[in-house]
Amino acid sequence: MTLDVAVDLVSHALRLIMLIVAVLVVPGMLVGLLVGIFQAATQINEQTLSFLPRLMVTLLAITLAGHWLFGTLMDFCVQVFRQAASLVG
Repeated sequence: MTLDVAVDLVSHALRLIMLIVAVLVVPGMLVGLLVGIFQAATQINEQTLSFLPRLMVTLLAITLAGHWLFGTLMDFCVQVFRQAASLVG
C-alpha cells in the first residue's frame, strides 16, 4: 500500500463520515436553535421542551435518510473490498 492510496482511502472515509453526521445532526441543531429562541422569548424553562423536538427530528432524519445512508456506506465498503488486493499487495 502506497502512501497516496492510504491518504485517499482515509480522506474518502472522513468525508463520508462528515456527510453522514451532518445529515443526522444538522436538523437537530436547527430545531434546538429554534426551540432555544422560543424558550428565551417566552421564558419557559422546561427541559423536555428542548429535548423532545430534537429527538423527534433526529428520528425523522434517520427514517427519511436511513436508506440513502446505508446505501452510501455499503457502496464505500464494496469499493474498499474491491481495492483490497491493491491495498495489500
